[in-house]
Amino acid sequence: MATLGKYKIIQSQNHPDFVCSKGVLSSLGGLLSNEKEYFIFPGFCDVHVHFREPGFSYKETVKSGSACAARGGYTAVCTMPNLNPVPDSYENLKQQLDIIEKDSVINVYPYASITVNQAGNQLADMDAMSKDAIGFSDDGRGVQSEEMMRAAMIKAKSLGKMIVAHCEVNELLKGGYIHDGEYAKAHNHRGICSASEYEQIIRDIKLVKEIGCKYHVCHISTKESVAAIRQAKKEGVDITCETAPHYLVLDDGDLQEDGRFKMNPPLRSAEDRQALIEGILDGTIDMIATDHAPHSAEEKSKGLEKSAFGIVGLETAFPVLYTKLVKTGILTLEKVVELLCINPRKRFGIPLGDDVTVWDLETEFTVDPEEFLSQGKATPFLGENLFGRCVMTICNGNTVYKADV
Repeated sequence: MATLGKYKIIQSQNHPDFVCSKGVLSSLGGLLSNEKEYFIFPGFCDVHVHFREPGFSYKETVKSGSACAARGGYTAVCTMPNLNPVPDSYENLKQQLDIIEKDSVINVYPYASITVNQAGNQLADMDAMSKDAIGFSDDGRGVQSEEMMRAAMIKAKSLGKMIVAHCEVNELLKGGYIHDGEYAKAHNHRGICSASEYEQIIRDIKLVKEIGCKYHVCHISTKESVAAIRQAKKEGVDITCETAPHYLVLDDGDLQEDGRFKMNPPLRSAEDRQALIEGILDGTIDMIATDHAPHSAEEKSKGLEKSAFGIVGLETAFPVLYTKLVKTGILTLEKVVELLCINPRKRFGIPLGDDVTVWDLETEFTVDPEEFLSQGKATPFLGENLFGRCVMTICNGNTVYKADV
């Protein structure tokens, strides 16, 4: 950590040469004139968000999503393809690219889908989209056919692109909507078993060993997933993975009968949560992504069983991690920088440049979704007292967020 006046520049062992340019520091000095101490981080990077446009702009837009990302300290995000139209051809992807160019205040890198309409039956036009897609994913749906995933990996390898997999075995879901654990049994809910996640990860690891493509696993939530990925890394498999803040600090013992606790994968057991923390500490889990998934208030108002899957997370991710994992001594600030910025950028080839985000870590606040810039308001952290307030985010030399200080 370097100190410059009232600013503490947080570096990382994996990126010790991160510094703020004189121009950026000049901007900070002119805009943050009080005597409070601030922490400067490299701009965060989230490789798993849903901005819902085109097709579902009543949930979120590129404009609102990028604004809320900037408020959360993010200067780069990768957007998932469950849109309408699905980006399974260049023509469809181009619709999203045009909106991004027009409306985004940060750097947005879209995924293209693995299969046509994310239906799992036919490969998307991966050749045509390769130049403009950050990778290929059918996020929201696991690719059920082993042969289809093998073909996708072969094609992705030939294009030098990554397969980014939502791993879920449909036949094991059995109508479940929360973790198949103690809470589900006690409250007569249908559960989602852990095997629905880790069995497909194990299948895909076998394919990556065979084919040798770059492979990344989305939002892992189970102890078995951590163990399988840890072993694959020991064997030299080209695999990385992410988890989300809510899986690290909540478990199914925290569930309430409220749609803001419903996401996919679900909050798992306390044992799973501890395995995820251990995976963070030993490097098995490479990065933290939010899976920011906004829905309308009506879609999230129907309880655990009938609400839509998904919560928002871009505006609370760092405060949650800082309050519950850094202030408690589980992670260091430097480790959080690796997880939120350095590792995702390295793996996905996303440049950092002069992007920075500036934080006041002393101020405590109460999470109030009505203050979110996201159109989505569903968060399991409603009413929680957290530390860490983003006061400024600079992307590509432009101030894209500034709080009143």
